[in-house]
Amino acid sequence: LAPLELQKDEAEDTQSTQEETFMSSPLEDPELNINHPYYDVARHGIIQLAGDDNSGRKVITFSCCRMPPSHQLNHTRLLEYLKYTLDQYVENDYTIVYFHYGLKSLNKPSLKWLQTAYKEFDRKYKKNLKALYVVHPTNFIKILWNIFKPLISHKFGKKITYLNYLSDLREHLKYDQLNIPQEVIRHDENLRGKQKGKLPLVVKVPPPRPPLPTQQFGVSLQYIKDKNKGELIPPVMKETVSYLKRKGLQVEGLFRRSASIQTIKDVQKLYNQGKSVNFDDYHDIHLPAVILKTFLRELPQPLLTFECYDHILGITSVESSLRVTRCKQIIQGLPEHNYVVLKYLICFLHMVSRESIYNRMTASSLACVFGLNLIWPSKGTASLSALVPLNLFTELLIDFYTNIFNSRTVPGEILP
Repeated sequence: LAPLELQKDEAEDTQSTQEETFMSSPLEDPELNINHPYYDVARHGIIQLAGDDNSGRKVITFSCCRMPPSHQLNHTRLLEYLKYTLDQYVENDYTIVYFHYGLKSLNKPSLKWLQTAYKEFDRKYKKNLKALYVVHPTNFIKILWNIFKPLISHKFGKKITYLNYLSDLREHLKYDQLNIPQEVIRHDENLRGKQKGKLPLVVKVPPPRPPLPTQQFGVSLQYIKDKNKGELIPPVMKETVSYLKRKGLQVEGLFRRSASIQTIKDVQKLYNQGKSVNFDDYHDIHLPAVILKTFLRELPQPLLTFECYDHILGITSVESSLRVTRCKQIIQGLPEHNYVVLKYLICFLHMVSRESIYNRMTASSLACVFGLNLIWPSKGTASLSALVPLNLFTELLIDFYTNIFNSRTVPGEILP
């Protein structure tokens, strides 16, 4: 019965889109090198990194509309590339957003492939997947769910959320960081336009309010300094680092776990109102770690500044023996305030890496967590191919902290 239902669904799908021309041109990614081990798949942009969700977890998107016709895409390679991508994050909590629109008879993988894919994603991948958002689900998805239900555990099933409209993503994710294909956006607009007799919802966005004098999140380092008697290190950084240094250095998986969204918001609110935060009250050593990452990610400009982005991307083309020197040159060009704050943070992360026998957080592990919290492009989000140089640069900063930061001192700077 199920295959017949799928055929029927596929026929409806074809009929509803018969006026559309199937187009799937490779996504332009200037950072994608032809020597990438999965260049043949990666060039389509089906799988993308999309910043963090509201709990500080990395978000990976899968866009069906970017899948070319089946004869142009090796689905076995696609599965391998998906695992290759997830392997960079499965040690940390992560989230997947699946954009279903664009999956048609031309590019739809076989049921056998889907069964293989589910089996291939063993506990390693499922354990730290905290949420799977399926956007624009169709009958095909519902039928598939019934077919796979016997294989899917109740625990995994609870992680899946179906969202009918893109706007529903806003309460779960940092929507502006998502790299949503234009085809999906147009489809969403069409769906809203077809709501029976209902006009599309017009959401009135209130004008931005000026920040509070005590604001810590979403304001510049200079703003925080001016409101804190010239202190170079922002209070939220000083307090989270101090707490983690005392109680978290030997905690296994430090910086890999997420925290409750509501708790994160509560702590941010306290800081923004200039109130004291006692992390002992929350009984969660991972909370101050998430707060520190959130603070960095919400800076209007990354700590390593937009100007450094292209220079950092070039680190992989520098000869291995000269990379530390190149890091040093890039860091020397930072504004004084950014340099001091970065030095303070990297000094702490260097301490964490020295306890990796207990916490399992080597310089490489920390770089995977902090790379995108220290630097991101001025427009859009960093592509998957940009991760290698960004993470390598961060790893070098942590591993060779003493060498890289030993030649520049600033009056008034402090270290953790």
